[in-house]
Formats: sequence, C-alpha cells, structure tokens
Amino acid sequence: MSASGKTPPPRRAVTHEQSNGFATRPAFAAGAAFVVTLALALAARRWFDPVLLVCIAAALLVATGAFVLVRARREASSAYSEASAAISQSGVNEARMMAIIRSSMEAIITIDEQQRVVLFNPMAEQVFGCSAMDAIGAPLARFIPERYRAAHARHVEQFGVTGVSDRQMGRQRVLSGLRANGEEFPIEASISQIRDGDTRLYTVMLRDVTERVRAEQAQQRAREELRELSANLQKIREDEKTRIARELHDDLGQQLTALKMDISTVEEALDASASAQVREHLHGMRRLIDVTVASVRRIAADLRPVMLDDLGLIPAVEWLANDFTNRYGIDVERDIETGDARFSPTGATALFRIVQEALTNVARHADATLVTLSLRAAHEGFVLRIADNGLGSPNGGEPAGKSFGLLGIRERAHMLGGTVDIHTAQGKGFVLSVTIPAEAVQMQELQS
Repeated sequence: MSASGKTPPPRRAVTHEQSNGFATRPAFAAGAAFVVTLALALAARRWFDPVLLVCIAAALLVATGAFVLVRARREASSAYSEASAAISQSGVNEARMMAIIRSSMEAIITIDEQQRVVLFNPMAEQVFGCSAMDAIGAPLARFIPERYRAAHARHVEQFGVTGVSDRQMGRQRVLSGLRANGEEFPIEASISQIRDGDTRLYTVMLRDVTERVRAEQAQQRAREELRELSANLQKIREDEKTRIARELHDDLGQQLTALKMDISTVEEALDASASAQVREHLHGMRRLIDVTVASVRRIAADLRPVMLDDLGLIPAVEWLANDFTNRYGIDVERDIETGDARFSPTGATALFRIVQEALTNVARHADATLVTLSLRAAHEGFVLRIADNGLGSPNGGEPAGKSFGLLGIRERAHMLGGTVDIHTAQGKGFVLSVTIPAEAVQMQELQS
C-alpha cells in the first residue's frame, strides 16, 4: 500500500515470449540508431570510405536478420505451446469420456460402417455375457437373434443415409438381444451416428428390460384373470337372478293366486247371516294378496324380466323404459333401429343390464327431466347411446365419488370387446355411448 493509502495496481505478468520480444526491439533500435549516427557523422566530415560504408551496410543487415530470427523463434515457440495445450486438453476430454463410458449403467456398443464392434463397455460385457476382447472386431450380428439380423442391418444402413444424429429404436415392436450362451432377452435401445474423418461410426445404447417385461406380463395375466373372474361372477349372478325370478313368478305367484281364489270361494260360501265385519276382513285379505302379487312380479322383473328370455332384447328395453317413466316421472325418448338382428342371450343380457344401470344412474344423480335412448346398428357394430338433460359432472367424464355402476358398464362392454365413451360437463347433462362389435352380441348362424 502507498503512502497515500491507495493500493497500487497489480503488475501484469510478462511471459517468456513477451520478454524476448521486449529485449529484442530496443537492441535492434539501438543498433540501427548507431549506424545511422555514424553515417551522418561521416557525411558531415565528407569522409566517404567505400569499405566503411560496406561494413556499415553489413552490420545493418546482420542486425535485421537477428531481429527476424528471434521473432520467428518466438512465434514458433508460441505455436508449439498452443498445440501442446490443445493436445493435452484433448487427452483430458478423451479420458473423461472413456471414464463415463466405462461407468455407464447402460450397455454401449460402437460399430463401424461394416457393422463390426469397435467399442464394448463393461456393462455390455455384463449384459451379453461376453468380454470386450472377444467382442471387439466381431460383427454386431453376433448379438442379434438370427431372424432379426437382416432387417437390423438394413435399418442401420437406412439410418446412416438419413443423416439424423440419433433415434430411439424399437418403437413398433420390442427389440431382442442375444447373449453369448444363446439366450434371447428383451432390450430398449437408441442409436446415434458421428463422422470420424472419412469413417462413420454408430453407437448403440441399450438396456436389459427382462425384469420389467416380466412384471408387465405378470400384471397383464393378473388383469386378464380378474376380468375372467368378473365375467364368471356376472354369469353366476345372472343365472341366480334368473332362477330366483322364475321361482318368485311361478311358485310364489301361483300360490298367492290360489290363495286369492280360496278367499273368493269362502266369500261365496258365506250366507246372509255372516257379519259385515267378516266380509270386510275377507275383502281386505283379497286386496293385500293383490298388492303382494304385484310386488312379487315387480321384484321378479327387476331381477330378470321374463320377457327378456321369452320375447328378446327390444321388447325388454321398451318395458324397462316405460317402467322407468312410471317410477320416476322422467320421460324416455326412444330411437331403436337394429334391423333384423338376432341377439344372443349373452349379448342381450349385457345390453339390457347396461341400459338398466345407465337409467338407474340418471335417477340417482342426474336430476333430469328427459332421457334419450338410442340403439342403432352401425358399420362398426351396435351403438347404444343414453343421454340426459341433467346436472352433468364437473369432473370431465366421471360423476362425483366412486361409481360402481359405470365400472360395471365398462366391464360388461369390455367382456364383449366393446368400448365406452363418456361426455359430460357441469350443467350440460351426461352422455354415455357404448359400441359393441356385431359378432359379439348377434346370434351365430349354425354352419350346415
């Protein structure tokens, strides 16, 4: 720090090349000045010795040559230093890249234009069960199942022509690799390409997804088993409902009808001396039997409408719509056009239950005054559409809370290979569309 309290500016370091330049320039300038001064002095005395002038000229040329030589050495030294630094930095980058490749958790394989392996990292050794010493120089086809080799070679060639730097492989299908012991396994892979002079190199990064594929397959099998279980439970429920409905309709209904006839016989057998109170009790019993018979028929119809088995799907849906209007006071507009289609018992039951569940959801949640019911034959199969003018749902397709009714509709449609679409919005009503393939619900013609 100086006496004034201010810190003097730091001195800038001078490199070796700069010091050489700074030392050469003053020496050359001093020599040139000396020669010029001597020449002027001789000229002033009019002393022109030819030998002396030649010596002066030679001294000037030597000084100039020394300056040029020193400057050339300095520039050469600077260029050498820069080249050495660049080579050193390149070596550091290459070592860093190789360390990343060696420690990568993905298998990395680099091949040349002849699709021969030129790089095989440790993870590739682990995945394929093959050492890098055995892999380098070998064709890439060694690690591809035989049935895929020709197609893979064409794909790599086409990728090289495109000029795209990188691309994910196996989007259309799962790729397979081949271990050294002959075992095939699923992989995920991506490929990239670079040019190294006149040579094009391809680098494939891949990972073994055997465990993930196994987990997905196990999950898919569990899902299919659950669907089969659900379908079996639905069938058992329908069979049980059918049995109970027929017993209610046939056995209990017939017994109640017989009891009503017995009461009528007792009333006719009473003479005029019977009290009015007894006759009133008999009339009350008859009315109660009528109400009980109606309840039994309603319960049996809710379980399984007899007309669904006796008359078919369309009359059963018509009865269901009329019964819905009578119970809840909600009008149902119908647009049913199925042509001459003959529905199978399974298909008719599924469609009837979907309509029944959809109307039940309208009665419970929609607060609607009108329902439009449409069942039409289309090119892709049969399309069932049920729409209401109710409150709708703010959840973009699902009513508030867990809807087991919609879940049941989806399961029934899925069992028939169909799809379910829901469109709704707050205050815009609720629209349920179910599309079922025709072959899944129509009666199959017997082959002669």
